[in-house]
Amino acid sequence: MNQNNKLKIAYFAGSMKPGQDGVTRVLFRLVEWLNENNIDNIFISSLIPEPNERDTKFYKVPSFAVPFYKEYKFAYPGYKKFESTMREFKPDIIHINSPCSLGLAAIKFGEKNNIPVVATYHTHFPSYAKYYNIKQLEFISWNYLRKLYNRCDRVFVPSVTIMEDLKEHGFKTTQYLPHGIDLNIFNSSYKSDQWKRSLNIQDKKVLLYVGRLVWEKDLRTLIDIYDHLTGLRDNLSFVLVGDGPIRKELEKHMPEAKFLGYKTGEELSTIYASSDLFVFPSTTETFGNVVLEAMASGTVPVCSNEGGASSSIINNHNGIICDAKNSFDYSKKILSLIDSQAELARISENCIDYASSQSWNNIFSIQYQHYLDVIKNKTTDNIFIPVDSRLGIIKHIYD
Repeated sequence: MNQNNKLKIAYFAGSMKPGQDGVTRVLFRLVEWLNENNIDNIFISSLIPEPNERDTKFYKVPSFAVPFYKEYKFAYPGYKKFESTMREFKPDIIHINSPCSLGLAAIKFGEKNNIPVVATYHTHFPSYAKYYNIKQLEFISWNYLRKLYNRCDRVFVPSVTIMEDLKEHGFKTTQYLPHGIDLNIFNSSYKSDQWKRSLNIQDKKVLLYVGRLVWEKDLRTLIDIYDHLTGLRDNLSFVLVGDGPIRKELEKHMPEAKFLGYKTGEELSTIYASSDLFVFPSTTETFGNVVLEAMASGTVPVCSNEGGASSSIINNHNGIICDAKNSFDYSKKILSLIDSQAELARISENCIDYASSQSWNNIFSIQYQHYLDVIKNKTTDNIFIPVDSRLGIIKHIYD
């Protein structure tokens, strides 16, 4: 560790393309926190921002395109392509954010050079198995991920539900650490009646979905919900924000829905705050950042009881939980809320109250404390590492 008692941290991620998905949004918020606290860092990835968009150190590794998913890339195996960069940077700890070839290479580099490695479990790949016609995919996924993550000194998991699932499958170093929210970006002050008028849906209740347009987000369930509700009511409008390989197929199945494509910044904030319900049927999330974004905006989430998307929700208090893949249950509960504006307003207020307690500053401070603990446990002499008081580290005990 360097002399000013600040860590030097090397992060590895499958993508650092700004705003590409929930993971990258978390990582760019982390960059802001690291810079605010003068913590030296570097991000190594197959995809990095354009030079004029970089506000920290980035290093791009050689890669090849993922078949059928051109916006993502796989790094070539091994750490030779980034070894000299790492030796020059001299990190105190390595943090991987993807179990891809790049994450595996980072673990190998850490093991060879006695550098502790931690990870965040962002994506629950084994749950994707049912969406593809590969019989052994789930077994292969669990086997690979268990071996990879058990080589890490600590694995941060943002959902208690997913963490328990990992433990049942032999993961040994899991640590609960939820995600946070930036309340300056997501809040109810962005609500705009003009937004509905711009889409000619000013007289309708908006059912919003935000996320990648891929089948593993359980969007077949969303199609069924659309069919049920549009067959019963003419005062509802489905709005989908995001893009992906199945967009054209979704447009065919949901002809009256509004497909807005990828949105960021104030425009996304306005969409969240101006919608009436957030319908998110995914059963494959590790956390579901979009759910917390909706809650902070005052838009009540309606989520599945499987996966991590409902991890922030107390049913009928700050959101609605439905039976997984049961479009009739979703439809019934959505109509119940739409028909009771007082109940909808009550839950909306509870959403805002809950989200206000989930600041990124607190979450990242706790994460930094975990870094210190890992390094302390890794050293043979067990020397205590002091924490810079400006970081505002908060010790946190999880049940």
